[in-house]
Amino acid sequence: MNCVSIEKHRTMFKDLFENYTWEDVKKSIYSTTTTEALRALHTDKRSLDDFKALLSPAALPFLEEMARLSHESTAKRFGHTLQMYAPLYLSNECQNICTYCAFSLDNTIARKTLNDQELITEAQALKEWGYDHVLLVTGESAKVDMPYFIHALGVLRPYFSHISIEVQPLEQHEYEQLTEAGITAVLVYQETYHAENYKTHHPKGKKSNFQYRLDTPDRAGAAHLHKIGLGVLIGLEDWRTDSFFCALHLDYMEKRYWETKYSISFPRLRPIETEKKGHHDRIAFNTSMTDRELVQLICAYRLFKPEVELSLSTRESERFRDHVIKLGITSISAGSKTNPGGYAVEADSLEQFEISDDRSPKAIAEMITSAGYEPVWKDWDRALGQKPSNERERVENK
Repeated sequence: MNCVSIEKHRTMFKDLFENYTWEDVKKSIYSTTTTEALRALHTDKRSLDDFKALLSPAALPFLEEMARLSHESTAKRFGHTLQMYAPLYLSNECQNICTYCAFSLDNTIARKTLNDQELITEAQALKEWGYDHVLLVTGESAKVDMPYFIHALGVLRPYFSHISIEVQPLEQHEYEQLTEAGITAVLVYQETYHAENYKTHHPKGKKSNFQYRLDTPDRAGAAHLHKIGLGVLIGLEDWRTDSFFCALHLDYMEKRYWETKYSISFPRLRPIETEKKGHHDRIAFNTSMTDRELVQLICAYRLFKPEVELSLSTRESERFRDHVIKLGITSISAGSKTNPGGYAVEADSLEQFEISDDRSPKAIAEMITSAGYEPVWKDWDRALGQKPSNERERVENK
């Protein structure tokens, strides 16, 4: 049976998603009572309704207790460790128009895709910092396709034992090919689950197809990936309602593709630089979310899903990241560059978005250590169950 036939016959997230409406969910969240929030906070095993209560305005006054419970839950499951990773941008080619992204097709920037030598130069720069886990990122373009991904993986695999990827939505068989080529995780963000407004933020290109993007985690799950990352872009729509739908998606994925691990990220909109018709501009966005509310969301996820990995990027400020790492976060980026070649090849090329915390990986690692945690640069080897690479080399060289 081919992939198309499988998709027609299996239950997918869209079947569950269609049972909800945006306005009904939003109304339910904002009508949550103090009693309901406290009940969700003090129960042992939390449901999706409990998550909804914990991210409601009614739960915000109990943030201190949420943070304490979140810290305890994270320490119990993950210990006092934080996974370190860095994004590696391969290309800024993109055929979509997205209102919030500097790589948007209507932004007249110099387009760049890294060649083999540039990939190696970037990889060597990250290795000098100590990284063994990278997240490969591109725009969404037919020019940067599966043959390029497979080839780039072949170039980069000798440098890193853990390679994740965040590219355009792919088909199931393509995710299977990426797994065979060495990918350990795929990140795909719906951006927003507001189906009616989705087109406003994505007016042109393949990304404007809301349904195709919504089905992407199902295709990735059917490919038996080791890990899938989900998330929404905070600031496009009401963050509480979007986060409920993301949690609904996560809950579905965990039950449907139970052998796969999952992660959640919390990207808040950041300023971008644009160049249109010779006019340069800087666009800032209002995310309508305070730092306290982001802490609330992180804690709500941890209390709802004790096993899920929670990631925080350099979009957030130095002060915020220093204070939040103990409250549920399990992975953190450092020294990030959001432009292709940004580490060593072409440092001045246009970024996808501005970062906020620009400290070096060494400084972040020292901050983590001073907080009583251990920065982990390497998570697991390319082949599960294999011996560490240095031991493999000793065996192979005998």
